[in-house]
Amino acid sequence: MKNPTEIWNCIKKYSKKEWKLAFFSTFTLGLLIHMPIMLRDIPNHDGLASMYFDQNMITSGRWFLTVACGVSSYYTLPWLIGLLAMLYLGIASALLTEFLEIRQDWAVVLVGGLLAAFPSLASTFAYVFTMDGYMLAVLFAVLAVLLTKKYRLGFLTGALCLACSLGTYQSYLPFAVLLSLYGVYMIAAAGGATREKIKKILRYVWMGGIGVAAYYVILRLLLLIQGKELASYQGISGMGSAPQAGIGGSLLHMYRDFVAFTLKGNVFMNNLFSWGAMLLLVLACAATLLCLCLQKKWWKSIWFFAIIAVTAAGLPIAMNLILVISPDVTYHLLMRYHWVLLPVFMVAAVSRHSEKIPWASWLALVCGGVLLFNYGVTDQIAYSNLQKKYEKTYAYCVRLLDRIEQTPGYYQGIPIAMIGVVGDQPYPPTDLTGDVTAGMIGMGGDTLLYTGANYQAFIQNYLGATLNILPPEAMEDMYYSEPYREMGSFPASDSIRIIDGVLYIKTENKE
Repeated sequence: MKNPTEIWNCIKKYSKKEWKLAFFSTFTLGLLIHMPIMLRDIPNHDGLASMYFDQNMITSGRWFLTVACGVSSYYTLPWLIGLLAMLYLGIASALLTEFLEIRQDWAVVLVGGLLAAFPSLASTFAYVFTMDGYMLAVLFAVLAVLLTKKYRLGFLTGALCLACSLGTYQSYLPFAVLLSLYGVYMIAAAGGATREKIKKILRYVWMGGIGVAAYYVILRLLLLIQGKELASYQGISGMGSAPQAGIGGSLLHMYRDFVAFTLKGNVFMNNLFSWGAMLLLVLACAATLLCLCLQKKWWKSIWFFAIIAVTAAGLPIAMNLILVISPDVTYHLLMRYHWVLLPVFMVAAVSRHSEKIPWASWLALVCGGVLLFNYGVTDQIAYSNLQKKYEKTYAYCVRLLDRIEQTPGYYQGIPIAMIGVVGDQPYPPTDLTGDVTAGMIGMGGDTLLYTGANYQAFIQNYLGATLNILPPEAMEDMYYSEPYREMGSFPASDSIRIIDGVLYIKTENKE
C-alpha cells in the first residue's frame, strides 16, 4: 500500500496541465466573483426558514440532497458552503475540459471562468443553504458523461452518477444531455468504422436511460420506506405523467421558452456588450465549422445536413428536458445553469481547431472574455441589491418590532395576525437594479419578506424576539374583515391594533 506522499506525487504526475488550469481558474475566479456573498450572512425568504435544515427533500424527488449537503453540516454557513461549492465546480471544470478535449490554455481559462461567473450561480448563492449540494450535482452530471466516453462499460458507473445528480437536483439533467449530444457529435466527426461509432453513441443512450430509471426506482423505494408521497410543488407529483397540454403543446412551450429566455431573458445576453460578444462568438464558431466542412467534405454527405436539422430542431427540447420529468414545472434561473454550455461549446469548438482559422481564435478569446466580465459584473449588481434588501428589511423589522412591543395590551406570546407583503405606498421601491436582476430569482426587489412566517423567522434569528404569528389559514376571516380594512398600513398610527385578543398588524396597501 502506498503512503500519502506517494499517492500525492502520483496524482501530480498524472494530472494534466489542462486539468490543473481548469480547476484553479474556476476555483479562483469563483472565489473572487462570489466573495461578497460568501463573507456575509444574507438570507433570502427561503433561507429564513433554513438556518438549520436537514435537506430531506425526498417529497420533491431530491433523495440524495441530504447526503450532498451533509458534508457542510445542515447549518447555513456561507463561507464553508461556498468553498465546497467552488471545489466541486472546479473539479467539474477539469473533467469538462477533458471531456471536450480542450488543450489551448486560453480556452481552458475561459471555460472555467464562464462556469464560475454565469448569473445562474449568483441566484443559487441566494439559496446558499443548498449551494454545495447543487454544485456536487453538476459534478456528478459531468462525471457521468466523461465515464461514458472514456470506458467501454463506463455507462454503468455513469448511470449511477446521473442518478445521484438527479437525486440532488433534477434540473441538471439537461446539463448531462447537452454534454452527451456534444459527445455524439465528436464521435460523428471523427474517423473510424460506422459500427464502432454506433457502439460509442449507444453508450450515452444506455447511460441516460439506466440513470433516469435508477433515479426513479430509488426515489420510489425511499418514498415507500419513509411513508411519504411526492409533493405538488413545481408539479413534481406529476413526474413521469403526460403533460396536461399534450405532447404538441408541451413541445411548443419548450420552443417558446428557449427563444424567450435566450433572447429576452435579460440574463444570457443582457446588454449591448454581451449581445455583441455572443453574436461574434457565434460567427467565430460558424467560420470554424464551415472550414471543417469544406476540408473534410462533409457537405457531400446527407448525414451532415440531417445532423444540422436535428440539432436546430432538438436544441430547445434538450435545453428544456426537465419538462419531461416534471411537466408543470415553472422555470427560474437556478434551473437554467446549463445555458452556460452554449458559449462553452463554441469556445471549445473554436479552440480545438484554432490552427485552421487563427482570427477565429482571437475572436473567441476576446468575446469569451467580454462575456466572462459581463457575467461577473451582473453578479456584483445582484449581490449589491441583495445586501440592500437585507439592510432595508432589518431596519424595517427593528421599527416594526418596537411598535409591536409598545402597543398597549401587548404581552409575550399574544396571537399576531399579519400578512407578509410590505406596502409600497409608505415605502416606495428603491431597487435600482430591476433591469439587471429582474430575471434573477432571489436577487430583485426591496425586501426579504413575503409571508408572516418570514417576519417571524427574521425577527427571531436577527433581532432576538419571538412572535406568535398565526398561520395563514387562521387569518382568512381577518383579512376580509371590516376592522382590518379600516386600519392604515404601517407605519400609520392605527396599523397595529388588538382586536378580540389578537394583535392585528397591517403592512400591505389594502384599503
